[in-house]
Amino acid sequence: MAGLGIDLPTFVAQLVSFLILMGVLIFVGYRPIRKMLDERANKIKEGMAQAEATREEYVRVRVVVEEEIDKARREAQATVAEASRLGGKLKDEAKREARKEAQVIIDRARKEMEQERERAIDNLRKEFVDTAILVAGKVISETLDAEKHHRLIEKALEESVAFKKN
Repeated sequence: MAGLGIDLPTFVAQLVSFLILMGVLIFVGYRPIRKMLDERANKIKEGMAQAEATREEYVRVRVVVEEEIDKARREAQATVAEASRLGGKLKDEAKREARKEAQVIIDRARKEMEQERERAIDNLRKEFVDTAILVAGKVISETLDAEKHHRLIEKALEESVAFKKN
């Protein structure tokens, strides 16, 4: 080996020094670096697992939220439909009440008109009787008392009204 320029004792000393240095580096440097890299890889794996779990939780929560939104939308539509139905019902009820009130007013007005008509007819009869008594008293020279004339004319009027109705 001398021909190659290698000195065997120096080569062995360098080889032993290299192996010692390699052992020290492995023991002091490689294992802590390897441990640190393993810890970092574990943290990354945990972070990835946590990110995946968070993503899955997000998807689950999103589905739940969408279901709740759909449920709320259906409830809102049902509420609107119910309000619309109740509004129509109240509208119909108000129309019925208005018709009833209008009928009551019409009936009352007819009754009042009938009473007023009866009063007018009674007043006309009284005036007619009084006028007839006055005229009859002037025409007939003999005097009859007013009460007797009044009864006589009333009877004649009632007979004529009864005759006209038949």
